Amino acid sequence: MTQAALARPGPAAALTVIAAGRRRYAMLVILGLIALCLALIFLGVGVGAVSIPPGRVAGILLARLTGGDAALDGREALVVLNIRLPRVLLGLLVGAGLAVSGALMQGLFRNPLADPGLVGVSAGAGLAAAATIVLGDRLLGGAAARLPFAVLPFGAFCGGLISTLLLYLIATRRGRTSVATMLLAGVALGALAGALTGLLAFISDDRQLRDLTFWSLGSLGGASWTKLAAVAPIILPLLFALPLLARGLNGLMLGEAEAFHLGVPVQRIKALAIVLVALAVGASVAAAGVIGFVGIVVPHLIRLALGPDHRLLLPLSALGGATLLVAADIVARLVVSPAELPLGIVTAAMGAPFFLWLLLRRAHVVEI
Repeated sequence: MTQAALARPGPAAALTVIAAGRRRYAMLVILGLIALCLALIFLGVGVGAVSIPPGRVAGILLARLTGGDAALDGREALVVLNIRLPRVLLGLLVGAGLAVSGALMQGLFRNPLADPGLVGVSAGAGLAAAATIVLGDRLLGGAAARLPFAVLPFGAFCGGLISTLLLYLIATRRGRTSVATMLLAGVALGALAGALTGLLAFISDDRQLRDLTFWSLGSLGGASWTKLAAVAPIILPLLFALPLLARGLNGLMLGEAEAFHLGVPVQRIKALAIVLVALAVGASVAAAGVIGFVGIVVPHLIRLALGPDHRLLLPLSALGGATLLVAADIVARLVVSPAELPLGIVTAAMGAPFFLWLLLRRAHVVEI
């Protein structure tokens, strides 16, 4: 054997080098996303009709954490702490919840075209939220009574859960999910939910109609600490449950029968994923209205960058979704400043071309 052959690394050593390179690449992606998210948080707190320099934002936040009251006086501190900060935190939660919901649905249906907004889940949650607003106020005694906000996430959760269950039952036969049936059923469910939401808008009063317009366009403009406190206990359990779902979803990529033989509790994983998706989408719709395309764009970009392993895909989808929605909210505030563009318009403008590209790229998957 020649000296060159002896110096050439064997297959095991080559695989080790490739694995080390992939780990370094994954770490760079993770650190880059974290840095971008932190930068957008500071930018989101500072920009708007009242522009606040990043140094002043950092000083106000540090004073709040350390109890320095002197830095908390004035209009800038009021804007940062009572308006901008809860808005950015709500955007982080809603973006993370929508992106992870998309990743979970794609793992559950074993197809990257699944998304809560595209397949009618968000529309079902929006219908339930609209019914809660219009019918709930009437049951409480008319326009003088205001429905507590904490009731809205529960109503939207029920609507999202029913939509998700219907979609799964329609699109799945003998353990196999047809993506064509899923997309067509999602269009039908979304159209039905839209028609019923329109009926509710027709019978609503002026105040209820303004609220319904908010759901249909999507916005973080109504963010407050009270709303954040109502939404966080619903979305955060989804994020904490991600490690419990990653292994099961990796097994489901091989098929339900194969996953069962590998020891994956298939039915438990499916039930947990459906409930968590309904919870996250319902709370997101109740807090910020119907915001589309976050759940399909972010998981697919993460999958393109780092592969389909759900141990990385799920947490990075949460981070990427939070980053994307905060960025979209900044764009919504700056494009027509001092007015504000609805957030759903911004995400649709970014996500629709991406979805069309993805659909054309995977045209063979959706052939009927």
